[in-house]
Amino acid sequence: LHNHGFWRPKSLLDTARFTLSFNSRHRKIHQDSQALWKHEAVQKYLETLSKEYHQVSHLLNADSLNDFEQRTLRRRCADLSPIAAAFQEIKEAEKEVQELEAMCRELDRRDEKQLLELALEEKETLDEKMNLLCRKLFQLLVPKEKYDRCPVILEVTAGRTTGGDICQQFTKEMFEMYQNYADYKRWTFDIVNYTPAEIGGLHHAAAHISGEDVYRHLKYEGGTHRVQRIPETGMSSRMQRIHTGTMSVIVLPQPEEVDIKVDPKDLRIDTFRAKGAGGQHVNKTDSAVRIVHLPTGLAVECQQERSQQLNKEIALRTLRAKLYQQIVEKQLSQEQSARKLQLGTRAQSERIRTYNFTQDRVTDHRISYEARNIKEILCGKEALDKLINRLLEFAEIEAVTEYLENLQASEGGGC
Repeated sequence: LHNHGFWRPKSLLDTARFTLSFNSRHRKIHQDSQALWKHEAVQKYLETLSKEYHQVSHLLNADSLNDFEQRTLRRRCADLSPIAAAFQEIKEAEKEVQELEAMCRELDRRDEKQLLELALEEKETLDEKMNLLCRKLFQLLVPKEKYDRCPVILEVTAGRTTGGDICQQFTKEMFEMYQNYADYKRWTFDIVNYTPAEIGGLHHAAAHISGEDVYRHLKYEGGTHRVQRIPETGMSSRMQRIHTGTMSVIVLPQPEEVDIKVDPKDLRIDTFRAKGAGGQHVNKTDSAVRIVHLPTGLAVECQQERSQQLNKEIALRTLRAKLYQQIVEKQLSQEQSARKLQLGTRAQSERIRTYNFTQDRVTDHRISYEARNIKEILCGKEALDKLINRLLEFAEIEAVTEYLENLQASEGGGC
């Protein structure tokens, strides 16, 4: 392409993966997509991509290109085309907003209250449209993560050091929340392991979730979740004393083909009676399977099926996914040593989200997002989907911001 006097800058489209930290304390974070759109560096970058798209389109009509150059330019054109189209669409919508703002100022000057009210309503609709268009644009800019479309293994575990019974009850509510969310998204939710607590709560459970973009939606759910509530029974309930507890969520992507060799000599396989919530086979046959990977100490259980053989196959698949996740995490830690694993130490200081029942408030600490009505969120439907989508939008904005900051730094350093 140098021969044609054309060369493009490094693009977000060339970047294989972003590791998102949600660390807003060390730099200014744009609160929404429209705010980021107005940033000078973003405008400059998008103008560059738009110019590149027109250059590539023009070059494709040249007769002097060989087959390799034609294929390269077609791929690049296909990458840039939706970005250039979205960029143009936003520019046109922005022009509409500016014209409407000028009209509002004129109506206000003339004291045309009724017409001004209608114009302001239209402006609100246009602002919502702008936000949606900007979100769409940044989704195009941010490269898709390798495992976004993969099914997942989701595990929940009650806190071991704080909260006692309240942790186990909350863990059960959280597991049911994700089960309802899977139903809301029309995903398949298969319980792999379920270890109930004696008082009706839940010690630990795991499920295999498959469907469209499962990992993309659930990847930021991994971490320590904190609950603050007054227990329904016991001395604390009579004294109206608030208890604090934690539970942890782990989300492991399950690629369709996990090429992990497991030597049978490295496995210890135990069978035991299932402890599920019901079914005639429960506590009557040793159908449940526990597999321990001796070199790493990793242990997995499965009691989903009545057949011991099927449970063994599911447990082996889960074990391979966990071993694969260890390899992925090792690679990521080498690339970014400060990255925290989802589970952490289960300390309350590492919490990602707090569910405060007494104040009827859910707070996601990574993005300073607050939502009211805990019951709606625990139902696992629209309210939870809104929270998850806010996380995804924030991650996209973080990725674009981080990339542009790095680009500006390299340009400033003469790189």
